[in-house]
Amino acid sequence: SSSLFLAPWSICFSEPLFRCRFLFPSFFLLVLCLWRTQSFCSSNRLLQIPSISQPHETERTKRKSFYYHHHHNHLLPLTTTMTTSLKQVLTLNQYLLQSGLGHSIEQQRDLAIIVGQIQLACKMIASAVNRAALESLLGEAGIENCQGEAVKKLDVLANQAFIDALTKSGIVSAIASEEESKPIFIETLPGTTQNYVVYFDPLDGSSNIDANVSIGSIFGIAKQVTPQDQTPNDADILQPGRNLLASGYALYGAATMLVLTFGRGVNGFTLDSSLGEFVLTHPNINTKPLGKIYSINEGNGHFWEGATKHYVDGVKNNSYSLRYVGSMVADVHRTLLYGGIFMYPGDSRTPTGKLRYLYEVSPLSFVLEQAGGASSDGRTRALDILPTSIHMRVPCFMGSRLNVEALNNSFTQMDENRLPHHPPSS
Repeated sequence: SSSLFLAPWSICFSEPLFRCRFLFPSFFLLVLCLWRTQSFCSSNRLLQIPSISQPHETERTKRKSFYYHHHHNHLLPLTTTMTTSLKQVLTLNQYLLQSGLGHSIEQQRDLAIIVGQIQLACKMIASAVNRAALESLLGEAGIENCQGEAVKKLDVLANQAFIDALTKSGIVSAIASEEESKPIFIETLPGTTQNYVVYFDPLDGSSNIDANVSIGSIFGIAKQVTPQDQTPNDADILQPGRNLLASGYALYGAATMLVLTFGRGVNGFTLDSSLGEFVLTHPNINTKPLGKIYSINEGNGHFWEGATKHYVDGVKNNSYSLRYVGSMVADVHRTLLYGGIFMYPGDSRTPTGKLRYLYEVSPLSFVLEQAGGASSDGRTRALDILPTSIHMRVPCFMGSRLNVEALNNSFTQMDENRLPHHPPSS
């Protein structure tokens, strides 16, 4: 009986098999590695770029993609991490063609052409901004503009990009730019009807260019007021903001965004560099009715009017947060998304402030109002101000509706002598 018990073990420890005793652990590890490789390959297929014919990702697929990115330390090129099917992408060009912009068919076509040219200029500027340090485009150009401000190299490039793009549109009759001392009236091309005016600040916040801080472009579009068969003149340029048909801004920051309104809400588009297209990423933007962020250069506080100081002291006492970039587009964009108020007031040194009405205050005020916000100079609705010159400056307060109303109330109190016109000297 004992021999029967030992027989199987004697076979296992016989000489040929005993010599292979080290192969068993290796064989086990090989099987384990093959199983893990198969599991990894299955998951990796989930991270590939979906084609148009592929179904949308499920929540389980998205969770797995996140897991393998963050827990398996598997680094993939950014171009292989598209998280949405191409069926879900709406480009700016598609939006312009598909959306009813609240205008006639002819006017919708014209606005689509103009905005198409503007987005082309913004793409060129975005590329130049991204490569400025590599292409020696930082620093000043060695000239001053008509307002005595030092012109940056990128200012010159951005201004020319806008002028070239709009001139070639075939339907723009006049241009007003921050960098040009006078309006540019475009010669009528044979067989075209040119009856639109475009205002733009080609590169807002250019003093921040060398510091790699977010900067932007601002634009507004209006209809020529003189008859089409007549040459445009200054009356076509000097229009109040309420006459705008469309306006918006481009923001060159961590991503390049184009925020637009055609008088029927506000939408934001982000430049997808892999497609070379602006894609709708922020539909139907609405700003908060009341925000807890204020944006102003407090370094000028000693020179403010009494109403401005009274309002700022009030928001400080209510634990508001101060956020100030120094690029108007960046500050207004944050205000649009997060709520609050952006302020560039007049003061004892510059009673009219420093922001230009036609190509800064007016277009951005139109955007804010269409998003449910408000904008004023402290006393008058910004879109009702009638400009008297191309570079006219106005005080500016824009943002959430209740914040701007509270600011306006401070000016009402000051005008009624319930507040001092100037703060006491410190």
